[in-house]
Amino acid sequence: MAAEMEAKGFEHMGLDGRLLRAVAELGWAVPTAIQARAIPLAMEGRDLLARARTGSGKTGAYGLPLLHKLLAIKEASPAVPQAVRALVLVPSAELARQVGHTLRRLAAFCSRQLRVAELCGHSDLADQRPVLMEQPDIVVGTPGRVLAHVAGHSLALRPWLELLVLDEADLLLSFGFGDDIRALLCHLPKIYQALLVSATLNPELEALQELVLHNPVQVVPPEPRLPGSSQLQQFQLRCGTEEDKFLLLAALLKLRLLRGRALLFVGSLARAFRVKLFLEQFGIAACALNPQLPARSRCHVIAQFNRGLYDYIVATDEEGPAEPPRHRPRRGGTARKADKKDKKGDKKGQPPQCPQDPEFGVSRGIDFQNVAAVINFDVPNSVETYIHRVGRTARGDSPGTALTLALPDELEGLRHIEDTLAAENGQSMLQPYEFRMEEIETLRYRCRDAMRAVTKQAVREARLRELRQELLNSEKLKVYFEDNPRDLQALRHDRPLHPANVQPHLGHVPEYLVPPSLRGIADPNLKKRKCPRGAGARRGGKKPRGSGNPLQSFRFARRGNKRGAAGTP
Repeated sequence: MAAEMEAKGFEHMGLDGRLLRAVAELGWAVPTAIQARAIPLAMEGRDLLARARTGSGKTGAYGLPLLHKLLAIKEASPAVPQAVRALVLVPSAELARQVGHTLRRLAAFCSRQLRVAELCGHSDLADQRPVLMEQPDIVVGTPGRVLAHVAGHSLALRPWLELLVLDEADLLLSFGFGDDIRALLCHLPKIYQALLVSATLNPELEALQELVLHNPVQVVPPEPRLPGSSQLQQFQLRCGTEEDKFLLLAALLKLRLLRGRALLFVGSLARAFRVKLFLEQFGIAACALNPQLPARSRCHVIAQFNRGLYDYIVATDEEGPAEPPRHRPRRGGTARKADKKDKKGDKKGQPPQCPQDPEFGVSRGIDFQNVAAVINFDVPNSVETYIHRVGRTARGDSPGTALTLALPDELEGLRHIEDTLAAENGQSMLQPYEFRMEEIETLRYRCRDAMRAVTKQAVREARLRELRQELLNSEKLKVYFEDNPRDLQALRHDRPLHPANVQPHLGHVPEYLVPPSLRGIADPNLKKRKCPRGAGARRGGKKPRGSGNPLQSFRFARRGNKRGAAGTP
């Protein structure tokens, strides 16, 4: 039945006509596998436990029946009081904004009847109270922020709540929101419909299922957790040394062999800044997505990336083991000692550790648009993390490429990822990326110069400079600085920070340094044109050479040159 529904389209699901108009406006021709199976069951009022990979259309899978149900309630009883009737819990502030945006687009033709509000850490509690006083129909937020409003009596969920959605449920637990969710359940009515959506169904979710769901229907579409090789090409490359990693990255980006926008994933925040500063040595504009900054600042960086102002973002997973954030445990001797240690800095030369935002998450959930490739500069620490990282590309029907670089001590983790994906898909998914490092040896001395310039002190000062700039631009601190102008002057006139001495000659790559097999393809000195708003998908008015795979330029070089190219997937 689900397959038949998927082939027929949304119009045969019994959805409200206004929602169908919005779906057509969004260009959703046919429902995805998760939508075809989940929407009819949710419209019957059943509790659902659904597994849906990143980019599979899961927001539409629960958003459409949610909106349909609320519209039906309002039409059946026009005099029904205005109240919060649907609550969507998500693990990060960025995902809350994304889900809220999607729900508004789906409700575009019934926006007078249904209102959506987002509750997350980018605004003060006081600033959000006026929005809640208007009693929005749908509230989207992180469990911690929603619970804070419930405790402050600015949000009432009883007795009118009809629908509870837990999106990215496995991340909700791994981010330490389990206690907040349990506390919230005490404030819900006895009867409500619940939908639990997760990229993975693991034993840790069982306790949460028992608390939230009642006789649920399990929806697990027969699809792999990542798109097939016709849409997503996955490569691995084994590097002998750390220097080889940086050399390869410089060659791919500076010689413009990797075309389109890319996400670069690393293992830690300090490493993210190191990669960013390294790329800046070559005149490559990139930004590090810093989980220590407020949600508003991070969302601004993502918006700039989506508008085409940056081609590369260096990000960290910042998920790690399932442990609660530091501010959540009750204060005890151990917690105080740990906090003291963080404030001083763990090691000499490291900046003071600012509390990381518990509502932050990058590897999945955030809507990065038009991502052509994901580069795992460091091998992920688990299969799930790999899937979540790579899921940032090849979204919907768009093609994408993933490249994982592995040092000898990372090979065991890479083999585990490779074996797991092969078992799930019946074939090897990570193909070897045959790159001949000798072809780019001419760039090695420049790579060494750049690496020497990016010292630990430079990384430390880059992080401090970003935090200082955030303090100076903070809206929350404006009043404080008005009352304490000397503090503002001290911050402005503190000793100058010099993250890294950029060497201008590294930004220009003369013809003789370009590998012979790549001359005519590589374009190392092309100036990036400023991209107008909304035109981020078109770089400089030209279509990239090759097909949808950003690494295919190697193939074309090999066909057109008897000597072969530096790399052949």
